Amino acid sequence: MQRKSLDLWVGLFVLLGAAALLFLALKAGNMSSLLSFEKNYTVISRFDNVGGLKPRAPVKSAGVVVGRVAEIRFDDKSYQATVTLDIESRYQFPKDTSAKILTSGLLGEQYIGLEAGGDSANLAAGDRITMTQSAMVLENLISQFLFSKATEGKEEPK
Repeated sequence: MQRKSLDLWVGLFVLLGAAALLFLALKAGNMSSLLSFEKNYTVISRFDNVGGLKPRAPVKSAGVVVGRVAEIRFDDKSYQATVTLDIESRYQFPKDTSAKILTSGLLGEQYIGLEAGGDSANLAAGDRITMTQSAMVLENLISQFLFSKATEGKEEPK
């Protein structure tokens, strides 16, 4: 009888350990919203360049995570990236909200930052954010800087 009781406690301990490992893996893999049963609404935005933005990247407003990037597709008609955002329904944003692709730190992960506008109507499921700012690509900035420095030295003599 005592052997069965000990086996039961060991099995329960192993199950709790496995659940804790699963929880930590989901947190570390940025997939913790899979455990959430909160309702979301979908908003679409278009960018000329998404840089290193990935699906499941955070959508933040004022530094608070308000949603996740659901999908990134290339539109072959407009030659832009179409980004689908899943925003938690407890966060409502005006229709004239703007979206920017930002970077955490100098070389950190990329995320979408939302800046609320002043419209009285709110975004609804399926709406489009029209005011967007694409990602700053470090290589492009460096090449522009080098090109401007190279042309400074080649001024024509008078």
